[in-house]
Amino acid sequence: MSTYQTIIYAQSDGIAEIRLNRPERLNAVTAKLYEEFNTALSVAEADNDARVVLITGEGRAFCVGADLKEHKAGTRTAFDRRQYLQGEQIVCKRLLHLKKPVVAAVNGYALGAGAEIALASDFILMAESAQIGLPEISIGNFLGGGVTWLLPRLVGLAKARELVFLGERIKGAEAERIGLANRVLADEGFLDAARAFAARLATKAPFSMQLAKEQLNLSAERTLDACLTAELEGMTFVGTTRDWQEGVDAFAEKRSPVFKGE
Repeated sequence: MSTYQTIIYAQSDGIAEIRLNRPERLNAVTAKLYEEFNTALSVAEADNDARVVLITGEGRAFCVGADLKEHKAGTRTAFDRRQYLQGEQIVCKRLLHLKKPVVAAVNGYALGAGAEIALASDFILMAESAQIGLPEISIGNFLGGGVTWLLPRLVGLAKARELVFLGERIKGAEAERIGLANRVLADEGFLDAARAFAARLATKAPFSMQLAKEQLNLSAERTLDACLTAELEGMTFVGTTRDWQEGVDAFAEKRSPVFKGE
């Protein structure tokens, strides 16, 4: 059972599910939420039975970004505000570097920090009616979570400028068309479909996925020769694992492999 105040955490069938749980505020982020989110990521990463992390939101939103009600209260010191802002940076960096694949199941609005959390994930699945957007510039704020690094890599510089400067919300179909989202799923049964997608990932070889995530994230900063060297080291390493032998045996025996992360 979850012991968190702002999220719900559960692990079953190889999926560590983190559900943002402030539905009365459309899952707007607070310092406490970032703190608990980061703790949950540590729990998931340390759990050998958790092969995939699935992030979604309770209620009708994924996450609408900063809780402007708290901002407006004006009770935080400059130090408190910086700690809050750094909280998002820490969470998004953790998502990018987590040793396990991360799936963002965007079930409703994903705006501002909510969009940035989704973008830091390895996969974005969007419900048909869901909307994603980066309104920061429109309200005199600025971007966070590494989005200035991520977004041009996903959609190209021209489209990134458009999304950032105009701050318009786009639906799943458009997000998929421009390469921002991986898939659009029907509203009805959305979370079950997202879990099924995560379950497929959970059957893959953990070490191989970890290496693939790391190398793909670094590829834009490396030369071809550096990538080839990293791939050679990766192939050599996985060849020493029991999972590699399991993959070979399963192929020869015409069955599905059962990987154990060993």
